[in-house]
Amino acid sequence: MRPDPTLRVSRRKYWSVPVAVAVAVAALLVLGLSDGSSSAQAQETTSATLVGAGDIASCTSKGDTATAKLLGSIEGTVLAMGDNAYTEGSLSQYNDCYGPTWGRYKARTMPVVGNHEYRTVGASGYFDYFGAAAGESGKGYYSYNQGAWHIVALNSECKYWATGFKDGPSQCSSQQQADMIAWLKADLAANPTACTLAYFHQPRFSSGFGGNALETQPIWDALYAAKADVVLSGHDHIYERFARQTPNGTLDERGIREFVVGTGGVDHGGIGTIKANSQVRNTTTYGVLKLTLNATSYSWKFVPVAGKTFTDSGTTSCN
Repeated sequence: MRPDPTLRVSRRKYWSVPVAVAVAVAALLVLGLSDGSSSAQAQETTSATLVGAGDIASCTSKGDTATAKLLGSIEGTVLAMGDNAYTEGSLSQYNDCYGPTWGRYKARTMPVVGNHEYRTVGASGYFDYFGAAAGESGKGYYSYNQGAWHIVALNSECKYWATGFKDGPSQCSSQQQADMIAWLKADLAANPTACTLAYFHQPRFSSGFGGNALETQPIWDALYAAKADVVLSGHDHIYERFARQTPNGTLDERGIREFVVGTGGVDHGGIGTIKANSQVRNTTTYGVLKLTLNATSYSWKFVPVAGKTFTDSGTTSCN
């Protein structure tokens, strides 16, 4: 899924000169005595683009049709950030509801699973639909590189694994959860890139009605220890951007910046208690978040659907 790097080459220009001068110049070049002002220079860029949202498709909503049109005009890897096909994430709902809209970009999609997917036993509809792109079936976590960045996709649904509902028996203390955290720590240690991004459905911090997902604290602890830069989540059907902070919510200029992007189109949510370090919030606009990942920095832009004007953008260096 890594985009091809763009190669920019400045081509040498030649002028008409007497033969003797041409020979002399050629000799200097061979001897390495030229100042190189007319030599070919190549510069390889390492930028990459991610674009996505969570809480996307329903056969009773047209919001996902509008956000899918945005994907058609934005190149790069598509992130489907959980609760991708309502309301149970069954294979038929993926095929019939998600497929005609966001499913058109399935070949360049790197998904994560949400709580609604677990209303189908084992999230089997999700894993069957995305296949190998979803990681190992039953686990739902994996990693890859984009440009100079290391990207980690995680399964944050330990409270929902059993039934798909939050009052189901939690498995956040299970061996399955411990195995994912151990894998995450090992993966981060094996990929010490300058910049790291992770995405998973449940937001550690959110001013939406769902609020803070405390069960993601161990994920944040591991990411923060590895100096990760960005976390993307969904679940609450809002857009929200936070300042850089620690896993405990302390403002930290070397911390992780979180974006909640539950704006894929299924419906709109609302704001409950505004959390500390929340910088931007919107509850009325479907859209996608576009991230441009550079060698030592990143830029973000919330792209609204046609007819809407809310946006949010900025640039930040990596930790």
